[in-house]
Amino acid sequence: MHLIGFLLSYPVLWLISLLPLRVLYLISDYFLFPLVYYVIRYRKRVVFENLRNAFPEKSEAERRQIARKFYHYFCDILVETIKLLHIPEKEYKKRIKFKNGEIIDELFAKGYNIIAVTGHYGNWEWLSGVSNATPYQNMSLYKPLSNKYYEKVLTRMRTRFGAHLVPINETMRRMIEYRNQGVRVLSCFIADQTPLPSRIQYWTRFLNQDTPMYLGAEKLAKSFHQAVIFLKIMRTRRGYYEIEVVKLFEDVSQIHDHEITEAHVRELEKLICEKPEYWLWTHRRWKHKKPANA
Repeated sequence: MHLIGFLLSYPVLWLISLLPLRVLYLISDYFLFPLVYYVIRYRKRVVFENLRNAFPEKSEAERRQIARKFYHYFCDILVETIKLLHIPEKEYKKRIKFKNGEIIDELFAKGYNIIAVTGHYGNWEWLSGVSNATPYQNMSLYKPLSNKYYEKVLTRMRTRFGAHLVPINETMRRMIEYRNQGVRVLSCFIADQTPLPSRIQYWTRFLNQDTPMYLGAEKLAKSFHQAVIFLKIMRTRRGYYEIEVVKLFEDVSQIHDHEITEAHVRELEKLICEKPEYWLWTHRRWKHKKPANA
């Protein structure tokens, strides 16, 4: 079934990706948004429940406005991601600006490898723009898809501009290899995923709710003595982004447990509160409830 679905849909996506972004945005506005928001009603119950819990101080009208903006942007992300199949590198570089990139150079010059943390905010699929801003190895951690055919397509899209994709369960092994080879590496984590119940090791307050967090980025930073930065992916206008580097920690040897996790969670929360429509509200982020003894 995976193969049949791929064979039916991929040629259509391939042809769509040849269209200019200005045409793709028309498709987003006049086809995808009405389809997703009014007809399919894609995860609208999840979105509105998330918004009510995250922003109890806002009125229902305000939350509805955020939801509409989010769905418009969600459709933009879809067409922008499809465009990755064929967008020329020159055009791509024009659309991604990098701010405070000298922080990365300074940390590497001091001998640190770097863990970069971000969330499902802005267009995270365009994050491979980091590779254009630094000469060092960019290792992006990801969870492979169950559909091996689309897995190959997404891998090709995400690595077109220099990123090196590594399955999340191979992170430790790759870091050891890079360390032994003396390779300078920037490892990117999207850290707002929901842990499996068996892997929940830490709870925090995030957007007014008890929220379980993965500790992978923190544990790897401390185990391999790596500096930690946060990547703010901000939409400056339609189809244009700025990736700002925020230095969180340089020397992590004296950092207390959970301090790294709290730091990147607070950075993401601040971003979301400023422009909530650019976060992935369809994600079932709070499907697990904090036990009384946690």
